[in-house]
Amino acid sequence: MKLSYCKQALTTLTEAADEVLKLNQKLVKLNRSHCYVETLQLFNQINSSQSVRPDHYTVSAAITACAKLRHVVFGTQLHGNAVRSGLKAFPHVSNPLLSLYASAGDLDDVRLVFGETAEPDVYAWTTLLSACAKLGEVEHACEVFDKMPEKSNVAIWNAMITGCAENGMEEVAFSLFCEMRRIGVRCDNYSVASVLSLCCLEGIGFGRQVHCLVVRTGLLRKGSVVNALLTMYFKCGSVAEAFEVFGEAEDGVCDEISFNVMIDGLVGVGRDEKGLIMFKGMQEAGLRPTELTFVSVMSSCLAASVAKHVHAQAIKLGFEAFTSVSNAAITMYTGCGDSQAAYLVFHKLEERDLISWNSMISTYAQVNDSESVILVYLQMQKAGEKPDEFTYGSLLASSVCIETVQMIQAVAHKNGLIFKIQVSNAMVSAYAKQGQMNLAYQTFQDTKYKNLITWNAIISGFMLNGMVKEGLEQFHEMLVSELGPDVYTLSIVLSMCASITSLRDGKPVHAYILKFGFSQQLCLGNALITMYAKCGVLDWSVRVFEAMNEKDIVSWNALISAYAQHGKGKKAVDCFEAMHDLSSITPDQATFTAVLSACSHAGLVDDGTRIFNSMISNYGFMPEVDHFSCIVDLLGRAGYLDEAETVINSKEIEAHPNIWWTLISSCAAHGNLRLGRIVAGYLLETEQNNPSVYVLLASIYAAAGQWEEAANVRELMNRTGEVKTPGCSWINS
Repeated sequence: MKLSYCKQALTTLTEAADEVLKLNQKLVKLNRSHCYVETLQLFNQINSSQSVRPDHYTVSAAITACAKLRHVVFGTQLHGNAVRSGLKAFPHVSNPLLSLYASAGDLDDVRLVFGETAEPDVYAWTTLLSACAKLGEVEHACEVFDKMPEKSNVAIWNAMITGCAENGMEEVAFSLFCEMRRIGVRCDNYSVASVLSLCCLEGIGFGRQVHCLVVRTGLLRKGSVVNALLTMYFKCGSVAEAFEVFGEAEDGVCDEISFNVMIDGLVGVGRDEKGLIMFKGMQEAGLRPTELTFVSVMSSCLAASVAKHVHAQAIKLGFEAFTSVSNAAITMYTGCGDSQAAYLVFHKLEERDLISWNSMISTYAQVNDSESVILVYLQMQKAGEKPDEFTYGSLLASSVCIETVQMIQAVAHKNGLIFKIQVSNAMVSAYAKQGQMNLAYQTFQDTKYKNLITWNAIISGFMLNGMVKEGLEQFHEMLVSELGPDVYTLSIVLSMCASITSLRDGKPVHAYILKFGFSQQLCLGNALITMYAKCGVLDWSVRVFEAMNEKDIVSWNALISAYAQHGKGKKAVDCFEAMHDLSSITPDQATFTAVLSACSHAGLVDDGTRIFNSMISNYGFMPEVDHFSCIVDLLGRAGYLDEAETVINSKEIEAHPNIWWTLISSCAAHGNLRLGRIVAGYLLETEQNNPSVYVLLASIYAAAGQWEEAANVRELMNRTGEVKTPGCSWINS
């Protein structure tokens, strides 16, 4: 009887154990599927059951679910249950408790649980170190790390390196990585990724050493390592090395993140076309674009056709409802000049955030639609979205009158944003735009912490209002401040020097450009060519041009214009031909204006007419007023007045006062009375209050010996009350 009872009890215990095992397997499966709520529900059923008793694995699974959900209250109850039942002694119960309190940011309880653990394993040490680091207790983590009896596991080192990296202790992280290597602990993909994330331009040498280590240890097969290398090289500006890493990665290693890093990196350095090609390659590799993919790609789209195609793909893949993607689409369409499409995206967006409203306000501000800017701003307030400094910056940029600027200033002051640097900078620019330089300068002076944009705003404001001397004074003030000028500042200053032909101010700026490494900036090279030409130093314009490693259409146009200004018509034509023969750059409308002007002043009729004809036949440009003025001037100066008249009377040209003025000057120079009368008659109809017409017509009559007619014209000028403006000179007596 007793034997039978024992067998029956043993069978019952075995069945109960099997049932607990099955239930534990279900709990583990739910956790692996991230169904943490369901895990806790099943645990409650087990715990309330009369036939099944939870064991240490059951409690461990439940505490793990609480840690993932950050359900501290229930987790604390499980902690108490584990203590009472003696299950806390098991590492797979105490370790999830450490994770629970670490995820809740409760460092005291992490230390308490760790202190009660008899023999902490690697997981326990790692959790403690990570918790200390993430909660800002890095020094304590270092103390704990130094006291550890065993440091042979890479996970412990990873916890320390990552913690130091996240708390801005780059040097300590680098030292730990080197120490780990020195004592023979083999690094893994997490170690490498953490230390690579710290490498910036100054630390690219160390990053390259880690790259070599990655190749030797075979870690280049890990996607996270490839992604970290790509990020590092883009951050350091080494695009070629990023491409090399991407190309060397084995098939299947590069994932969506890899392509996103490549696209974002290429767009960030201005290689928009390469970014779009990479986007296409991502799809060809069978990878699905992510939210971040479209945000990066959309910022690279400058053509409307490409923009619409990318947006259509985003909608097709279900990203239309993603606010970040729609915000990027608004900015994309704005960059393409399609504000209507931008508004349609904004209108369809259900969940708008502050960036959505700011993007739409900025869209209208860029096209100077001040009415729509105010309307969207009012809608924003009605929707309950609180404006920030960028909102007011766009509002100020679109202001059309001084009253609007002052009103926005008052609202920004009321909302406590008046002292934000973005608002101050926008106010300086807005006042300058309205011609109120006293108020702009006062705002500049009142700005306590000035940044580069603040200085650029006041300097460009002075230039905009013709106050070049004051602008140069501010530039000199900037040089003695803590901030140095950037490319934009230097280009403004060079333009000011050119406008007043001040070689004395321009040469020191050139020296600054050479000394501080700006010499390879294309826009500055172009500005220097123009500045030296305007200041009468043509040979320096040529030297700057020849020293430039890269030249664009603006560079060639600047040099052609320089030759034209100095009467070197043949040199200008040779430069035009060289641009065609030696570079792949196609001339634009400005190129033809410059070279035709050069031909006109040098009397190069054959070259001028040939270039004018090639503009139409070879390049497909329809000549504009400036081009017709140049060709008429060219023919008129050379005495081909009948041909010039034929050009004016052709169907391709609509007579413009500038062209008639050009022709009447030639009539006066060559004494062509017939044509001069015709042109003067037209100008007197369109510009009857301009005394120069009377003076030139009188000169034509006088040159033809018709003194009576000349006197009559001067008498007519006197009767109409027109007075010729007297000449003046820049040279002081």
